[in-house]
Amino acid sequence: MDALLAGLRAAGEPTRLRLLALCAHGELSVTELTQILAQSQPRVSRHLKLLVEAGLLSRFREGSLVFYRIAEGDESAHLARTLVDLLPNENAELNRDLSRLDKIREKRAEIAQNYFQENAGQWSKIRALHVPEADVEARLLEMVGPERIGSYLDIGTGTGRMLELFAPQMERGIGIDLSSEMLAIARTQLEAQSYRHIQIRKGDMYNMPIDDCSIDLATIHLVLHYSLEPAAVITEAARTLTQGGRLLIVDFGVHQEEHLRSEHKHQRLGFSDREIEQCMEQAGLTIGPTESLVGDPLTVKLWQGTRI
Repeated sequence: MDALLAGLRAAGEPTRLRLLALCAHGELSVTELTQILAQSQPRVSRHLKLLVEAGLLSRFREGSLVFYRIAEGDESAHLARTLVDLLPNENAELNRDLSRLDKIREKRAEIAQNYFQENAGQWSKIRALHVPEADVEARLLEMVGPERIGSYLDIGTGTGRMLELFAPQMERGIGIDLSSEMLAIARTQLEAQSYRHIQIRKGDMYNMPIDDCSIDLATIHLVLHYSLEPAAVITEAARTLTQGGRLLIVDFGVHQEEHLRSEHKHQRLGFSDREIEQCMEQAGLTIGPTESLVGDPLTVKLWQGTRI
């Protein structure tokens, strides 16, 4: 009862209801919300603080920016969604807010697209060295199987492609990446698909803001070769897994393409089965099936470990 009353008191103000409605459509920064509402930042921040304290919104930091989204998971989150669903569709003020939100998203998309166009060449060159991505993704889906995924984590999510791939079968998902530019692209693409059950977070793969034993499936997709400490990344991923939770690693087998170090900042020239298996064993995972997709000159490997 106390939580319900606190939530109703927090939401019982026009500006705060508008903020709830906006944050139900995706993650927005304080600056973006200020622009949409045409109110001062201190005023908007005060309203946001009350909504967060009441459990109606979630707050998280990404570098120098602070983002807000509608809360998930508990009774307060259910109240937040219920209040948003009760808002009238014909309200002129809310419709103006959503129109301004569309313009914010268009600007985001333009910035993300410009960054991707400037940097797409490096991914295109690497893709040409191994098997088609569609083949890799098809094999990943086969290994995961058709069962529902309660909680999914993509480590080094980049543009969020793995989140898109598993979105239809997951209850909730989160992507972690250290690049703000990549996260901007991922956020734009996921919002375009209206995937409200997926979150994007800035974070270090060696020290992720994820609870222990909370993830049913985690993936490290073509990321591990950028790491100076692959074993530490695998151990950190294993920490987040539930009992029976799985870790899938997609990366290159051992190769001799030395130019990838200088041209594309690869720290490792692929991995042997034994190295990955040893890392998984040390992290407390049971080794599962290994798959190989042979390309020229790079072979893509898929390793699986399960927390027992």
